[in-house]
Amino acid sequence: MRQRTVSLSHLVRALRNKKGWTLREMSKLVGIPVSTLAKVEHDRLSLNFEKLQLLASGLGLSLSELFSEAEGSPRPAEATVNACRSVTGKNNCVHIATLNYDYRYLCADLLHRGMAPILIRIKAKTWEELDQLSRRSGEEFVYVLEGKIAVHTECYSPMTIEVGQGIYLDSSMSHAFLARDCDEALVLTVFSGDNTDLFHQLVTLADRELRRPFPAYPLGR
Repeated sequence: MRQRTVSLSHLVRALRNKKGWTLREMSKLVGIPVSTLAKVEHDRLSLNFEKLQLLASGLGLSLSELFSEAEGSPRPAEATVNACRSVTGKNNCVHIATLNYDYRYLCADLLHRGMAPILIRIKAKTWEELDQLSRRSGEEFVYVLEGKIAVHTECYSPMTIEVGQGIYLDSSMSHAFLARDCDEALVLTVFSGDNTDLFHQLVTLADRELRRPFPAYPLGR
């Protein structure tokens, strides 16, 4: 029997109940409007990255500690069906912009999941722009929506993937994606495996990338 997926709404509600706060008291402490917190608790709204930072700092926690609270919080009752559901939209994603890539994590209200769907805008065109190759446990599927990408891996010769094509990879194999013959490329990537918790990935990425200044950039351009 499997447990139901823990959502952001469950985390916020559990943290508030643990402290014995009303919505208004929590709102005052974390600096997020009561109406916003109420919508989050009722699965009608997610929190963007800035709001997540506000929530964590208002509780006196780092982002890593906040999401450790999620792992330690009581789960909903066990069920034979893992009846998780999340509809992606502008209020249900987390956006991180870096020098070389823009990431938009979709269906962000699900904290624990078997897959992590991410829209990635690839801006890097040369090796010199990259700090390091990517490597993580699990597998991933990358589908090109705009432009072309060059796929580099430690085990295979580089290859070009165009719009309408995709590639399935072992994520533990060192790899990198570069925009090819275009200014930028947009891909839909789905990660699966043991390390697909959205917010642990988010915090790891933020710690590494957000220390550097980067220009504001709208993903949908």
